[in-house]
Amino acid sequence: MTTDGAIVLADGTVFEGVVRGFIPASGIVTGEFVFNTAMSGYQEVITDPSYAGQIITFTYPHLGNYGVTPLDDESTQPWCAGVIARDFVDVPSNWRSVGPLEGFLRQHRVMAMSGVDTRRLTRHLRAHGALPGAFGAASPAELSAAAASASGTDNHNFVDLVTCRAAYERGSGSRHVVAFDYGIKTTMVAQLGSRFRVTVVPAQTSAAAVRELRPDGVFLSNGPGDPAALPQLAAVVSDLLGTVPIFGICLGHQLLAMALGGATEKLRFGHHGSNHPVRDARTGAIEITAQNHNYAVRADSIPAEWVTHVNLNDNVIEGIAVPEKLCFSVQYHPEAGPGPHDARYLFDRFEALMNGKVV
Repeated sequence: MTTDGAIVLADGTVFEGVVRGFIPASGIVTGEFVFNTAMSGYQEVITDPSYAGQIITFTYPHLGNYGVTPLDDESTQPWCAGVIARDFVDVPSNWRSVGPLEGFLRQHRVMAMSGVDTRRLTRHLRAHGALPGAFGAASPAELSAAAASASGTDNHNFVDLVTCRAAYERGSGSRHVVAFDYGIKTTMVAQLGSRFRVTVVPAQTSAAAVRELRPDGVFLSNGPGDPAALPQLAAVVSDLLGTVPIFGICLGHQLLAMALGGATEKLRFGHHGSNHPVRDARTGAIEITAQNHNYAVRADSIPAEWVTHVNLNDNVIEGIAVPEKLCFSVQYHPEAGPGPHDARYLFDRFEALMNGKVV
């Protein structure tokens, strides 16, 4: 049995489709519509905490062809507001699969929609930017009203929603790293844990509490929402600057830039996918990267000599380093789940920084 539905964006644009997954009592879900260009890894994308508050439109036409497995979860649950696809595959085929994607979405109370012209929707978001809106099985009037009142991610603190509630440890290396959980992915913890003894701490942990753990390095994780809404987190990073080696990625990169006196801005439609080319400004080397963010560091807010990496699609700052402050960061995801592994050398660079080498 299927239920007809529709998407209504805040600018009034309408897309028709079929409601799938979990349908709430209201029949409506609101959030900020973005698009992701990855060709695989839909489960990792859906369970990435960085998507809190957002409705993910997948540009790849089929979702669910290889099912789902707990091994691919990047968090304890999906944090996205909803999922939009051209087609769902109802009968998955893969030896790792424990069930279909739609059953997974129902289990985790995530509404989805299929039968959508995702090419048209993606082109609209590319032209007009990420837009708030609503989708579901309600009447056109109800959906339009919900879309008009929907909010995007600006000025929203989603980190408090997704961060862990208590500290935990992973790994057993000789170096001890304290990792701030702003929405950290499971693969990120695994990559750190394969090299270091890692203590993952809640986002609100104070600088004094971090020092009590006597870390050799501090890691600033990925996470959702607007970094400008998180000045208290940037203040903690500022307190730690110069006292311990720091490595930040994604939201952690933005918070590090803020701690250094920089500012952030919202991109038109963000970077969401696993095929973004990035150039190392110092060596000229090109790496293909996995990315998921709607905000970036403003180029006019930091010294040009800090910039280490640049996005070749739009020249957005993708990395910074300040050796005298013992810190560096990148906008993209070196753990790449999903995505290429070109950037995993950055974990070695973090270890080198902890060993006293300039990076």
